[in-house]
Amino acid sequence: MSMKFSVLSIKMKKLILVRHAKSSWKHNVIDHERPLNERGLEDASLVSSHFKDFLLMPDLVISSDATRAKTTAEIFISELKISSEIVQYNHEAYDFSGEMLIRVIQSCPESINTLMIFGHNHAITDFVNSYGSMFIENVPTCGLVIIDFNIDNWKAIEKGETVTVIFPKDLK
Repeated sequence: MSMKFSVLSIKMKKLILVRHAKSSWKHNVIDHERPLNERGLEDASLVSSHFKDFLLMPDLVISSDATRAKTTAEIFISELKISSEIVQYNHEAYDFSGEMLIRVIQSCPESINTLMIFGHNHAITDFVNSYGSMFIENVPTCGLVIIDFNIDNWKAIEKGETVTVIFPKDLK
């Protein structure tokens, strides 16, 4: 007698959201070109160094193409030794409302299981509170939040579970 066993495959998607680090208002530049200030540079190094201990590597990194988000992403990319081949700078991630952020996430290929995004508020905080399991009043600059989703396709994104929160002030 032979028995057939059905293996139920449950896929998981992991989203690592990082709000850009503290930017400088000293420069006379348009918002898109605002750089990080000294604290922003220090916080990005601090949070990326702490996150490195998680041994969690993204399959894809998407960053807003704004200077402050790109610089934050580049500090993480360097610290984590992420290949530039999996990094995308996307103008659609230069989003404050959250509508474009959701579209960017939903447009990711099914093959991407761990996605890391560098973006802006209020989009980051709104997303974390809409799709995560923990209310966070405000994701601070250089705040990192990881949400796990019980889905196999980013297009099907639904409420997930907030599994990790790393804020710079908690590391000082």
